[in-house]
Amino acid sequence: MLETRVCNARHLVTECRVDAILFCSLPNLRYLTGFSGTDGVAMVTESAVFFLCDSRYTTQARTQVAADEIREYKVKLDGVLELARQHEWRSIGFEADILPYAVYDKFKEQGAEINWVPLTRQLAALRGCKGADELELLDRAAQLNAEALEEILPLLRPGARECDIAFELEIALRRRGGEEKAFDFIVASGERGAMPHGVASTKVLQAGELVTVDFGTRFGGYHSDETLTFALGEVSPRLREIYDCVLEAHDRAIEAVRPGQSLRDIDAVARDFIAARGFGDYFGHGLGHGLGLEVHEYPTASPRSEHHAVQGMVFTVEPGIYIPGLGGVRIEDTILVTADGCRKITKIPKDFRVLPV
Repeated sequence: MLETRVCNARHLVTECRVDAILFCSLPNLRYLTGFSGTDGVAMVTESAVFFLCDSRYTTQARTQVAADEIREYKVKLDGVLELARQHEWRSIGFEADILPYAVYDKFKEQGAEINWVPLTRQLAALRGCKGADELELLDRAAQLNAEALEEILPLLRPGARECDIAFELEIALRRRGGEEKAFDFIVASGERGAMPHGVASTKVLQAGELVTVDFGTRFGGYHSDETLTFALGEVSPRLREIYDCVLEAHDRAIEAVRPGQSLRDIDAVARDFIAARGFGDYFGHGLGHGLGLEVHEYPTASPRSEHHAVQGMVFTVEPGIYIPGLGGVRIEDTILVTADGCRKITKIPKDFRVLPV
């Protein structure tokens, strides 16, 4: 699989008309070389891959990294420039949205003979389509979600604190092999449900509320991301109306996914339905985002998206309605674009669920 990924990166070298591309982002390093450490760089040319790191990672790199050559440097800048000068590279592309400006400035100053070419859009889709090995890890991460939620579900009762639920959920994921939580879990109940990023607080759950739980883990470097909203006993007709609206918008958007479909149009399927039901002012974020080695990566599904669905793409579908003073609902699944539509990677059903109080 690494061979295919490197081949795609080499094509980018040709397309961007540079002698080499400098990769610094850790997700791209892992994707292209297999390196799971926390510092290093890769240089990709039309014919070779070079991996550079300091002495902390040399042993790890020699057992883990797939590259034509592994080099050790004392200073990263010096190592990159020495390699470039040895091969007489005159044009080097770099991840413009990753490399800090101060570092870029040093490259320009000390490597003045080199044309440093900022690349953003050109690199965006590099990890956009997942291979079989990546999908296996994404499926496993999603399965951990399902198992962990089932374990802690009895804790979702009036009297429990949001932060305690989040903690137990994280422990349940770790116990099953999750490497790290994917992000700070959202557990938002009652009026706090109107906060799309309502990270778990000390608020105590109450009967008659909705509670939104947004969580995920990392497994083999790949992430899960999923959101459910539960009813704590009977809820008001207004809250049930909101839930039903979000669920139908979610289902309609998933049904609209197929190769070649504009992600902007898929977003519009959910957004227009929510607006037609009178809740358009309460859905303020995009429909979804890519998922893989990062929790948020290419592509995005939003009113501003310029991407189209491609077979092998993985992204979330997560419409929501958030009404200040009342509460909110978000329902999220992660999907894989297939040859004739899509399949859900996440495993947990999203039907309306009333928990006992």
